[in-house]
Amino acid sequence: MSKRILISSLVGFAVVGGVAAGGFAMASSSSEPALSGTSARYVAPTGSGAGSLTFTTDVSDDSGVRGLKVIAWPASSKLDPTEAELRSVDSADCRSTSDGTSRCTYTLKVTKKEEAGLDRGTWHISALATAEDGGTTFVPRAAAFDVTR
Repeated sequence: MSKRILISSLVGFAVVGGVAAGGFAMASSSSEPALSGTSARYVAPTGSGAGSLTFTTDVSDDSGVRGLKVIAWPASSKLDPTEAELRSVDSADCRSTSDGTSRCTYTLKVTKKEEAGLDRGTWHISALATAEDGGTTFVPRAAAFDVTR
């Protein structure tokens, strides 16, 4: 076999391999998860019953939804959590509604004693969505609600 044939075969293989690898990279590129239909509701405790905070959102990603981390914080605190901080907070309960979408709900019970210690006024909810392919979306102020007396 001549060197010229061997070299042109290798060049052809490299070109075909490069096109295939480029096609694979394009096929495997993914978008970040998206949040939609977001709502937050705070219900103060009454009588002997506990109150609650409920945060609900639909999370979508082509690869599927791995999870959603959520934290509520008072606006007056100026906390403004970061994406890194949200990696170690509470998780919402996510249930698949289609191949690429899950409805995620975070519920927190609030007793009268706990409510007495809460800052009054506006609170924000920060959320970190994670897709099955590892993509993430951080929403520093995904929703807001008011705590009043």
